[in-house]
Amino acid sequence: MAAASVLGAAVPATPGAATAAPKTLAAAIEDLGKLDYAVRTAASAAVRRAPAEQAVPALTTAVTSHADGYVRFRALVLLAGIGDPRTRDVMIPAIDDANDRLREVAYAWLEWNPEPPLAPKLIAKLDTEVSEFVRPSLVRALAALGADPKVRAALLKDVTRGEDVFRSAVIEALGLHKATYAVPALSAVAALDGPLQDDAVVALARIGDPKGLEVVIAQQGKAPRPRQPALAAAICLLGRNCDSHERFLGETLTFASKNMGHQDLARSAAEALGVLARSGRASAWDALVTIGDPSVDPVRAPIALAVAAAAVGGDPTAVLGALERASDPKAALLLVRDGFDMLSEDLAEERFYARLRALYWQAPEGSPARTRIQRVITALDF
Repeated sequence: MAAASVLGAAVPATPGAATAAPKTLAAAIEDLGKLDYAVRTAASAAVRRAPAEQAVPALTTAVTSHADGYVRFRALVLLAGIGDPRTRDVMIPAIDDANDRLREVAYAWLEWNPEPPLAPKLIAKLDTEVSEFVRPSLVRALAALGADPKVRAALLKDVTRGEDVFRSAVIEALGLHKATYAVPALSAVAALDGPLQDDAVVALARIGDPKGLEVVIAQQGKAPRPRQPALAAAICLLGRNCDSHERFLGETLTFASKNMGHQDLARSAAEALGVLARSGRASAWDALVTIGDPSVDPVRAPIALAVAAAAVGGDPTAVLGALERASDPKAALLLVRDGFDMLSEDLAEERFYARLRALYWQAPEGSPARTRIQRVITALDF
């Protein structure tokens, strides 16, 4: 029995699951913490399809008082996906929760719902938040408050200090939030060969400051082979010879997919094409799908992950368009699904579903567009 019919919500049916949906909203919330993946998936789908006037209070209660920490986490993610104004009442306290997962969701939510008065508190959190998977969300929440001089100072300091994994998160956040004030600091990192150079050149390109172009081009003649894809993507984003640089990325990824033993090159080329796809270039989407469809591991994994990251980070209509253009839409959808299986960004995935759901309702009933969106929702276990 589909969750939609059980809980009374008029939305796309539960993704083709053999597992029966919970018969009540309370049962669905309890099942969010079950070990069985199919049970958890059916429970999440059931909650999504419950009327918001019932789901919001029930999820709020689960977040604040449930004994199972994983249920609290999943309830907070699902609550964020509904988009109810009352979500703020549980998100703000969650940044102080002992549960790492809740803090990660709360920081991620604040990136898209900035709270300028919280800036001093979030800056202070930089000294105490050391979880490798939580800190990037904190940094992005701060980057969304980049108009604050104290936030700027704190983020610029973290470009040059700490472990590379934390510095990488700061660099990426500055790029995504187009922090022009960070161009000098990012340029200094981009000029040095090392694991952070890729992050820095892409960040400069996302910011779009013309000064960044000179820095990126200067590295092309001396950077090692695995660094070249990020440089090509950056130059493309900065508006210089984009078609030729994108073609280089496609050729590089094709070479790596046909010649095993070049995993680093495959990963960097896939990530670079993913950067372009996320920016809205349909041709980059097509290259990822065309090369990724017939590929096998270990090359397929980074391609699928790049596809999924571009999907949740960009416009959902872009991935829908890529699936429609694919020579084998079913194989292309499997590639997307494989990427989502590897992606560990629960709130980003939930936001992606929420945007898909909006597109579903905007499409005329019985239209091919609705059918395509339903296929994606089903394949991704939403």
